[in-house]
Amino acid sequence: MAASRYASILSLGFGALAATGFAPLDWWPVALVSLAAWMWLVHDSASLKHALWRGWLFGVGHFAIGNAWIQHAFTFQDKMPHALGYIAVILVALYLAIYPALAAGLAWRFASPRSVGDLASPPAPGFALVFAAAWIVTEWLRATMFSGYAWNPIGVVWLPLGGVANMAAWIGTYALSGVTILIAGALLLAVFRRWRFAVAVLGATALLALFNHHAVPEAASDPRAPRVRVVQPDLAQEERPEDDYAEENLRALLALNGKPGPAPRLIVWPEGAVRYMLEDGYPSDAYWQASAAFTRLRIAARLGPNDVVLTGGTASQFDRAGNMVSASNSIFGLDRKARLIGRYDKAHLVPYGEYLPARPLLSQLGLSRLVPGDIDFIDGAGPGGFAVPGFGLVGMQICYEIIFSGNVADRAHRPAFLFNPSNDAWFGPSGPPQHLAQARLRAIEEGLPVIRATPTGISAIIGPDGALLATIPLNVAGAIELPLPRAYAPTLFARTGNIMAFVVALALLALAFAFRLRAR
Repeated sequence: MAASRYASILSLGFGALAATGFAPLDWWPVALVSLAAWMWLVHDSASLKHALWRGWLFGVGHFAIGNAWIQHAFTFQDKMPHALGYIAVILVALYLAIYPALAAGLAWRFASPRSVGDLASPPAPGFALVFAAAWIVTEWLRATMFSGYAWNPIGVVWLPLGGVANMAAWIGTYALSGVTILIAGALLLAVFRRWRFAVAVLGATALLALFNHHAVPEAASDPRAPRVRVVQPDLAQEERPEDDYAEENLRALLALNGKPGPAPRLIVWPEGAVRYMLEDGYPSDAYWQASAAFTRLRIAARLGPNDVVLTGGTASQFDRAGNMVSASNSIFGLDRKARLIGRYDKAHLVPYGEYLPARPLLSQLGLSRLVPGDIDFIDGAGPGGFAVPGFGLVGMQICYEIIFSGNVADRAHRPAFLFNPSNDAWFGPSGPPQHLAQARLRAIEEGLPVIRATPTGISAIIGPDGALLATIPLNVAGAIELPLPRAYAPTLFARTGNIMAFVVALALLALAFAFRLRAR
């Protein structure tokens, strides 16, 4: 009984330690050792119930630490107690822990000798292989079920090493997470002197990391080549309820636009940057702050003849009586002649953030969404964007849409790059670097540059290999401008998507079966 209790405490602790592999700490060796130690606890479980329990406790510790930034978001909604944020972090962790519990249960049931009464055999290669395959499937499920929550896939811990992370261009993030579990399993087997398997896995990973580098496309040297300028005004989220926020924000953005030059510029602003209406045709009462035409003219007056602004804003929907019934979290394109050239509506909305599920019931319980206001946002059509003259087709992903591997680009109409405006002021000190890391993985997977604009940081221009070409740190006002990075040719993952996750999972299971036949 005492040993089981200690194993439970250790599972919880190893889960928390494994979360230190994420940004901003990036302690990937600690994460790998913690995963390996937890896998031993799962292997050593006396029953399926114990294996599931240890997997679930690992997940509770892991997701409570990795998602601690959620608490910060509750400080912006006065309709709910701010202390509820701490409870929300735990509740989220209690749910998300189901997925590592499933992975642990599957690995124990199908690959641990304990499941057939053998209490003496140490971990075998099949255990690591089945565990890795189970993790791939369960992490994909976590990103899919109930609208999905893909934050912090375990494979993101490899970004500081570059080469290993670049495997995502071939197999995607979920399969990369499976490789991470496989490497942790190899470390575990090395402890038990299963040298051949450990050396084979670690050696193959090292070789792939060494040779899995792309030549970065050279930036255009022509001074007239298109450029991208990212603006970060550094206006705090707390200022949003103030009456003068819309005007102060617009002035701050315009002041950072820079001066036009010989090259066309794509000037990108953050999510929700413009708080005024930008579209015509709304009921007159909607323009109580400023007319849409006047706002567009103010922005266009600061542009060069070939400049374009992409900005976050809000599109509204009204009924016949002129009452607002819904809104869209949107990106608008605006040219030098004050014309709107396109609009993208966010497709993957944040439950409890941008809409309140089961609103009639939950509102009666005193709950509200985190974004102030009583009108829910509605979702757009899905991955997409629109063409911008001089810059090509721009793929668009607003805020946390960028975390969903395999769902960020329209494969039938491949964009030149991805634009990811966000408002990471919600995310506290740890959320923004984690969000940035996941955007970098999307760049690697798709072979596309990613341009991020946030109000308070971290804004960035990311190359198609995931490299940070330029950044604006947290809580700093400023702008960065570079020639628009060129995309790679479509990667294998860009062509196939998350089919690769299941191909890798099946390959791992086939290897596990081969090891079992050989052992017999």
